[in-house]
Amino acid sequence: MDRLAFNAAAAINEGRTARQMTTNELANVATPGFKRSFEAAMLTLKVQGAGFESRLQPQAFSTDNINMRPGVIVKTGRALDVAMDEQAVMGVTATNGELGFTRRGDLRLNGKGVLELSNGAIVRGRSGGPITIPAGFLVSFSKDGSVYATNPGQADNAQPVLIDRILLRDASQVSLERRTDGLYQITGKPNEDIPDTNKLTTLSPETLEGSNVNAMEVMVKLMDQARSFEMQVNVIKQSKDTDEAGASMMRANA
Repeated sequence: MDRLAFNAAAAINEGRTARQMTTNELANVATPGFKRSFEAAMLTLKVQGAGFESRLQPQAFSTDNINMRPGVIVKTGRALDVAMDEQAVMGVTATNGELGFTRRGDLRLNGKGVLELSNGAIVRGRSGGPITIPAGFLVSFSKDGSVYATNPGQADNAQPVLIDRILLRDASQVSLERRTDGLYQITGKPNEDIPDTNKLTTLSPETLEGSNVNAMEVMVKLMDQARSFEMQVNVIKQSKDTDEAGASMMRANA
């Protein structure tokens, strides 16, 4: 009976990877530009060693490849909101100074006039540096990612001034994984730029892309994982009860 308890306990331990992925997706249902990852799966490995010939160890196997399926586009009317079109991603400088990518488009200006994400990552221009807006100027974006600034103190016919162009990359030909800070990077290649595919990458101003997580689907999956956890716990309890019953019969016959 200890084999049943061993396998059930191992399944509970390994299933935490799938549960963590599911709860993370559920927590980010309302996060702009959030992308879910591919599913976690379970592999069966044979346990090596004397007395373990009949034991199979479940092991969690997960790939954190980003699912680039687009989310719902919401018109916000906010000048600093952008949504990347198709499978374009925006290049940013993470807090550790490395290059990262994101689909999040709720931008803002910090105290120095530098364009950044709401999580503090600095938006990169085509040259790789930050995009700085003169104090008091109004910001607008064009479809190709160009950033314009307009002086509100000038006449109504003042022409917007081109400041820079947001670093946009086409991610349709690469595999992306999630960094610990929530940004994306090429799988296994941190701080590396996505090769230019010469495909026109665009964005939609004054809009935001919602999460591509289906809340109902994730809730059903979470309930299924909870039932699986409960089933494995019951296996352990029943194994214990069976062992106790067998021990009682042996004491009665002694």
